[in-house]
Amino acid sequence: MPKLNRDTRTDVTFTLNGKKVTARSEPRLLLTDLLRHELGATGTHVGCEHGVCGACTVRIDGEPARACLTLAAQAEGADIQTVEGLEPEPGGMSPLQAAFREHFALQCGFCTAGILISLKALFDRKPGASEQEIREQLSGHLCRCTGYTPIVRAALAAQAQMREEEPRNA
Repeated sequence: MPKLNRDTRTDVTFTLNGKKVTARSEPRLLLTDLLRHELGATGTHVGCEHGVCGACTVRIDGEPARACLTLAAQAEGADIQTVEGLEPEPGGMSPLQAAFREHFALQCGFCTAGILISLKALFDRKPGASEQEIREQLSGHLCRCTGYTPIVRAALAAQAQMREEEPRNA
């Protein structure tokens, strides 16, 4: 492994929301900062910078991860999904996003991106997740506006819609 110093800048190449990207990174640059400031993926929010609030949650190789605890250099070769990658088409909304809107599951919206990413990961892994499993998945996120009830309601509604849209095995 090459020795790096604080002035060293290296290229980091990874897939972001289905597109291969390369960006320059200093050794101590956090993934949140690379995503927001270098690549324009501003849906990933910086909250506590300690991995507690969940606002910076992204998917790295399919698993939810705190981007504020991940160095940008660690993203080399990874597949990263941010909230921008949930849109089925530019300007469209995923079933999760639409359900959050319909069920008033967001107010200020600061925590929403991380919650959406975590719920998407849960539903991809376990399409039939129970309400308790949804609540457990949400336990790693802090929301000061909604009281979580509308978030759970929206998650359940989105889950039902996604299951209806699944292709049927003939």
